[in-house]
Amino acid sequence: MAGRRDRTQQLRGSRIAIAILIGIIIGCVCAVMFPNGFFNSSSSLTANERVQVGSSSCESPARIKMLKSDFASLSEKNVELKKQIRELTEKLRLAEQGSDNARKPQIKAGPFGTVKSLRTNPTILPDESVNPRLAKILEDIAVDKEVIVALANSNVKAMLEVQIASVKRLGIKNYLVVALDDYIENFCKSNDVAYYKRDPDKDVDTVGKTGGNHAVSGLKFRVLREFLQLGYGVLLSDVDIVFLQNPFRHLYRDSDVESMSDGHSNMTAYGFNDVFDEPAMGWARYAHTMRIWVFNSGFFYLRPTVPSIELLDRVADRLSKAKLWDQAVFNEELFYPSHPDYIGLHASKRVMDMYEFMNSKVLFKTVRKDQELKKKVKPVIVHVNYHPDKLNRMQAVVEFYVNGKQDALDSFPDGSE
Repeated sequence: MAGRRDRTQQLRGSRIAIAILIGIIIGCVCAVMFPNGFFNSSSSLTANERVQVGSSSCESPARIKMLKSDFASLSEKNVELKKQIRELTEKLRLAEQGSDNARKPQIKAGPFGTVKSLRTNPTILPDESVNPRLAKILEDIAVDKEVIVALANSNVKAMLEVQIASVKRLGIKNYLVVALDDYIENFCKSNDVAYYKRDPDKDVDTVGKTGGNHAVSGLKFRVLREFLQLGYGVLLSDVDIVFLQNPFRHLYRDSDVESMSDGHSNMTAYGFNDVFDEPAMGWARYAHTMRIWVFNSGFFYLRPTVPSIELLDRVADRLSKAKLWDQAVFNEELFYPSHPDYIGLHASKRVMDMYEFMNSKVLFKTVRKDQELKKKVKPVIVHVNYHPDKLNRMQAVVEFYVNGKQDALDSFPDGSE
């Protein structure tokens, strides 16, 4: 009974908020259309007619001053009304989503050092009606409601072959290629690789069939949404990645977003206090800032939660409106806090171990030159994200870590030539 009463009160609160919001909007419209009231004959005049009447009747300075004062007053009220609408809209959004704070009873804080906040958001209720065809594919190949997803077109076929070989070598069954053109669809069929080809979509198909690595990478934020709606955890993988261990055995699953880093040291991968020095400020010359290298948008795990889906929506929306780099937008939406006129994303996040989920800068600039790391570290994956000669380096990674060729990595420069 108590739970039913709480739900009834929440529903009543939502309806009240909606009614108030509608009332304020109607009030704003009326204030603009009828500034002098409903029953004042002058209210029926258009803006141009008022100007003409004012001009023809030679309004007195006092009258003009009064009109300016009225205009200023209405402008202030309009600003206040906009603020109220914004606040009520946010309250309504929280009410509709049934936030955890609204649903759960208040609790007392425990003793010092024992209080831990909730890190893991609840998963959404799966909706198979979103895409029954994809739901059937995922039901057949997913393991524990999780799947690796790679997007590919014919431009990246050679790298895809190396990746698929690494997946098969490990016996990973829950791997799916989103085929962006007919060539990759036929390639997957002939090589017994699970694939999914989306229904025709002009916006996606144009980029998917002809785009290069970065262009295709930006599509994933639109494509992955349906996977999450169907209730599956998704490990997104770009094709320039070699799998050396089963990644699902190395995930924590305690956050909405779990991503590999572009960082190349403990500080850059996990964050550090960076002190900015401005001598002109004298005593206050030192300003402390927090820095962290970006999450890599080519390899990340998403739990099927509301914040994860909101992240995809935010990134996809911004990419559809401007030519932006998807990784930059991905990180801005993850890390920018709420501030005036902006509501930040409330998603929990985790950085993957940089030696397990290794980028190519860590491998070629650090690990291969350190004999101890070279012997002891066995990555889960290697992502050749820092180097343009991707295929050659992917093949070298296989030679070194799989075939045991100790000098396979030696001929490459630290960076690109």
